[in-house]
Amino acid sequence: MIIKRKVGPKGQVVIPKDVRELMGIAPGDEVLIEVDDTGVRIRPGSKHDGNDDFLERFFTIPRKLKRKIDIEKQIDEEYP
Repeated sequence: MIIKRKVGPKGQVVIPKDVRELMGIAPGDEVLIEVDDTGVRIRPGSKHDGNDDFLERFFTIPRKLKRKIDIEKQIDEEYP
């Protein structure tokens, strides 16, 4: 199936309702945009698809584990 759509002024492309229903895409869902030498493919996403989700989880872990330390206290304890 090939469907021709216009790109809006903000670079947006509307996925036709029948295609959204067929693919199970609802408002607020994420989609994956794959780009390669042959073109662009848009497909339904999931919470575990794509690099963005992995990178987001990877880089938020250290922030959760970080704790504030008193550098001067740490130095005094290690080098009395």
